Amino acid sequence: MSVLRNLEERLSGLVEGTFGRLFRTEVGPVEIARRLTREMDQNVTVSLSRTYAPNEYVIWLSPEDRERYDGVEAEVTDELAGHLLDHARAERLTLVSRPVIEFGVDEALGLGEFGIETRVVQLDQPEPEPERQPVAPVASDAESRQQSSAERAIFAAQGSRFTIPASGAVVGRSSSCDVVLNDADVSRQHARISFEEGSGWVIEDLGSTNGVVVNGGRVDGRLRLSIGDQITLGPVSGRFEAR
Repeated sequence: MSVLRNLEERLSGLVEGTFGRLFRTEVGPVEIARRLTREMDQNVTVSLSRTYAPNEYVIWLSPEDRERYDGVEAEVTDELAGHLLDHARAERLTLVSRPVIEFGVDEALGLGEFGIETRVVQLDQPEPEPERQPVAPVASDAESRQQSSAERAIFAAQGSRFTIPASGAVVGRSSSCDVVLNDADVSRQHARISFEEGSGWVIEDLGSTNGVVVNGGRVDGRLRLSIGDQITLGPVSGRFEAR
């Protein structure tokens, strides 16, 4: 219950004035959070090595309840997504992306009634290996690994493996980040990892309080990464890996 109480306090702090009337409805964010975690637990898909949880949710509300969330939907869904992310980590559930939460309206629902629809995670199917073409000169093993990971890479930290697309991912404590690290000494937006043509994968310190360290050396601005690098963000250590 303390986790849900903290969620309510954070939401109230975001839009304190609006929530004075919002919480008078029976469909409050804490009740929704409780139902979301139950739906996540009840709709998992088990593979040989992992348990996958749904990563997309639609919350169906009555027209009256939906109207009360106007103007605060973004803040509420962001906090609820962060709550689900924390729950998945605690239960060792795998998410292929950060949870996505939407509000919908069902005219058949009355005030105080709501339902939640989960969308089944669609796992990526492996692509056929392209036909090999002769290349000269032959790249080194390190270069080959870097080239093969040009589209996506992995940042492994706090017991989770986060997919990093070539377009980049912001890493930090805020629930709005692409990679969320649960540690008070990690800045809200701590660093960014992305792929740049001609440079490869790079990490950039976004003005963090406790800094970014790669393989024991402090990053001043931006630094090129290699597969296997040890990345430390404040007190949190992780490993940069090929997908």
